[in-house]
Amino acid sequence: MKAAVLMGSDSDWPVLKPAVELLKQFGIASVVEVASAHRTPARVREFVTSAPEQGVGCFIVAAGAAAHLAGVVASYTTLPVIGVPINATPLNGMDALLSTVQMPSGVPVATMAVNGAKNAAVFAVELFAVSDPALQAKLADYRADMVKGVEEKAARVQAQL
Repeated sequence: MKAAVLMGSDSDWPVLKPAVELLKQFGIASVVEVASAHRTPARVREFVTSAPEQGVGCFIVAAGAAAHLAGVVASYTTLPVIGVPINATPLNGMDALLSTVQMPSGVPVATMAVNGAKNAAVFAVELFAVSDPALQAKLADYRADMVKGVEEKAARVQAQL
């Protein structure tokens, strides 16, 4: 199973790159594309409708400003769509957040925090792990590593007291 990572502009890549790297860490391949809901709608439609043939099981979709890309993707597929609003305007991503999260009933987009691409990748892994015990184990290890990291940070702070 693959995750399709779609962004409205190449300027979104620095936000999405950690998500692609995290997917790789879990052994999940990705297909990465730049396409605009407004400037290249036919390209978006073709990418989304052909994605299942490439083994895509979900979409991670990022855009800033009007941020209609995730919603457009959701309109073309029944696969899960995970939206990542991008902080690309003087509104600090609030415009993108609202554009991504305010979907009509029946066409959902699971929306992450502004610039929350890493959580989008974790959510994609969780979706695939529902039917994959090996991924479930990797997720458990990932969470355990997070616990260790926090404990190490807490110990460093305590050592300074």
